Parts: sequence; C-alpha cells; structure tokens
Amino acid sequence: MIKWPKDVVSDISRRRCVIFLGSGISMNSVNAAGRRPMTWRAFLESTLEDINPRAHIKKLINESDYLTACEVIKRELGKEEFTRIVKDEFLTPAYMPADIHKKIFALDSRIVATPNFDKIYETYANSEANGSIVVKQHYDSDVISSIRGSGRLILKVHGTIDSPDNLIFTRAEYAEARTKYATFYEVLEALALTHTFVFLGCGVNDPDIKLLLEDTLFKHNSSRSHVMLLPKTALHNSVIAVIQDTMNLNIIQYSDKNNHKELLESINNLVQLVEAERDELKINMNW
Repeated sequence: MIKWPKDVVSDISRRRCVIFLGSGISMNSVNAAGRRPMTWRAFLESTLEDINPRAHIKKLINESDYLTACEVIKRELGKEEFTRIVKDEFLTPAYMPADIHKKIFALDSRIVATPNFDKIYETYANSEANGSIVVKQHYDSDVISSIRGSGRLILKVHGTIDSPDNLIFTRAEYAEARTKYATFYEVLEALALTHTFVFLGCGVNDPDIKLLLEDTLFKHNSSRSHVMLLPKTALHNSVIAVIQDTMNLNIIQYSDKNNHKELLESINNLVQLVEAERDELKINMNW
C-alpha cells in the first residue's frame, strides 16, 4: 500500500490540489466488447498499415518522438482519414468508466486536468454530479473565470474528441497551441505555483508536464514538490533522482502487478484519509 504524504492528504482535503489524469488511467476502461483504449504508442503503430514506406515513422516511434511521428502520420494519411481513425479509437468504442475513475471522483478534487482526448472520466463525473461539473478546453476564453469560481472543473489540456479539429496531437499543433493559447498555459503554471499536482497514469516524458514543472521550479524557485505515481518498473532509481531534482517531483512507486491493483487500493485508502481529514476540518474550522 502506498504511504501518502500528509501534505498531499491535506491539500486534497482543502481542495488545493489538481488531479492530473494521463492515458494510463483511461487504459483501465473497457467497452461492451471488452476493448481497452490504446496507449499513444500503440495507436500510432496501428495507423501505419496503409503508409509505405514507414520505416522512418517507426524509427520516430521507437525513439519516443511521438509528436513528430504523429505529425508525419497525419500528413501521410490526410486530415479527413486521420480524424476518422482518431474518432474510431477515442469516441466510437464507448468506453465505460473503471473502478479507478470512480475512486478518483470520490476524492472530490475541485480541479481535475487531463491531456486525454476521450470523455471517459468527464462523462462519469458529470453523471454522478448531475451535470454540474464545468468542462473547459485549452482554447476556451473563460478558463480563468471558471477557475476563480467555486464549482468543480475539468480542464482538457489537449482538447476533446468532440472537436477533433482542435486537438493537440501533433508537433505542429503543439507548437501552435503554445503560442495561440498562451494564456491557458499561464493559468496552468499559476495553478502549479498555488496547488499541488498529483499525476496519475502519466509519464515523465509528457512535454506539457516537463515544461510546466521545469518552469515552476527554475523560473519561480518553487519548493513544494508535486507528486507523480509510477510503477516500480518505469524508471531506474538513478533516473528518478534526476527527475525529482529537475522537475520538482516526488515520485511515488507502486507495484503494477494484477493490473495495478496496488494503485487502485491505495487511491481508495487516500479517499478514506481525505474524508477523515475533512470531517476533522468541519470541527476545527481550520480551512
């Protein structure tokens, strides 16, 4: 079982936390036919069948340069065909929420952010909250107003499959978004200075995460660490030390045996710890 830092429990209890959900969380879901969402790598590899030659794209994928690989694939297939493939993977299968989505929702974090295109978490969350949770994309002009409000909020960092023309999926789209929607990324940076981010189902190579955490550390000399949960097999200990020092991260490792059972049980335990602390806050009023 993961031993949760007291500061993390406190920040979630006081709703001074941003839960950041990566594709690893979506992969827990299945649809009626038992199909699971692909990893980013698997999705890119699945698009190569009709592209020839493709060795140069495979090389990019093997080097984990997914943004460039995706850019090349989109240009090779054409925008219309690429959009069809993206919808077939992230929308059409109708993935159902997994137990881990339900436990994350039970944490009742006021702000949840995700680069995932799918709608698995937001659909479940809004069904439980009777549609009261606001969902904002990186291109919305009123994100700041939503954050300053008191309601629950889901930030779609790379867009949603509902609007495939506005997805951030390729190198060109990522570069354009960083300039065109600079205000949105400034908002994320501000949240990283005032809130604790808890990264679930994410990797340390995600360009948004790297830029966000490196900026807040070196530009603002931020001292409070954010938290990322990773399987014990994900990184060598020497690499973890470097990542923690350069990204201001506290990396908490867990066993990925039995489909990441320890992570699910630990989040359930975190829900209990947060609920207990909130009950205490009701008494001592030390919000």
